[in-house]
Amino acid sequence: MLSEAALEAILSRLPRLRITVVGDLFLDRYFDLDATLTERSLETGLEAYQAVCIRAYPGAAGTVVNNLAALGVGTIVPVAVIGDDGEGYELRQALSRLPAVRQDHLFQRGDRRTPTYSKPMLHEPGKLPRELNRIDIKNRHPLPADAEEAILQAILQLWPASDAMVVVDQVSEANCGVVTERVRTTLSQLGAHQPDKCLLADSRHRIGWFANLWLKPNLAECRAAIGAELEASLATAKLAERCGRPVFCTCGADGIWLARPGTPPRLMPARPVAGPIDPVGAGDSVNAGLAGALAAGADLETAATFANLVASITIQQIGVTGVATPQQLRALCRAAVEASADGAAP
Repeated sequence: MLSEAALEAILSRLPRLRITVVGDLFLDRYFDLDATLTERSLETGLEAYQAVCIRAYPGAAGTVVNNLAALGVGTIVPVAVIGDDGEGYELRQALSRLPAVRQDHLFQRGDRRTPTYSKPMLHEPGKLPRELNRIDIKNRHPLPADAEEAILQAILQLWPASDAMVVVDQVSEANCGVVTERVRTTLSQLGAHQPDKCLLADSRHRIGWFANLWLKPNLAECRAAIGAELEASLATAKLAERCGRPVFCTCGADGIWLARPGTPPRLMPARPVAGPIDPVGAGDSVNAGLAGALAAGADLETAATFANLVASITIQQIGVTGVATPQQLRALCRAAVEASADGAAP
């Protein structure tokens, strides 16, 4: 568990930080459905669910943005391409509710759709909300060359003044999202020139394609990248040797395996959580926690412990991609200290 002094050292510095988030910015749109109002369609005979509330949040790279804002980071600059459509309008509205977020590097285009996850949440009496089949909107053709050039120029412009940069490669199809091959190459060059500056990448399908960047895969992504079903610690160490930078491999309830090139990996245990959990967005909250702590000057172990603490809060928020606030983090630390003084487990 993080000490109160270590936590306060991180939290006190976050408002002075500037963090750039490069990647696939989605709209997370939740439809809250009241099961007691379900009707039967006369035309099809199928159930017609009734939405009683529609909630919109920044998703994918936007979930990192949302978490950084909740933690209190002073300036957050997303770099992304979105569509000139209704979903793009909703996404900008959601971002405008976060005062730390600058939108001047969001490139809105008529030839792209705003990537969107539409999530119907069925609310039944006496039960937790249940997510039904998701409806996805994604771009399945390559990013136009002029849009790619705009992303590259934004990265080069923002990097010198950024305390950290987080890269979120969400789209399955290669070169169809923001993080194209050229973008990866440019990021690799930046990482090679400044190896001690936090340049953290997360990728669902291509984490092994990044060089000279700090990586945050989950265990399945880590194993896929190295092409072997190794035990978690060995897989993390092998990926760290390949990329030449620290790797933070998330392993669910076990926590985060941390590996540096040339040193033995170390497990940073997760904080135990009781009761129902919703792991959607947990990896993005870890990204935010890592980037914020590292940019605030924390060492790798402290940053991983901080990220675990953040994720332990976000996964307890059901039916939404959660966030953790400084107040919640301080309360957890105080409770752990009191439990330790009483001789109980934190």
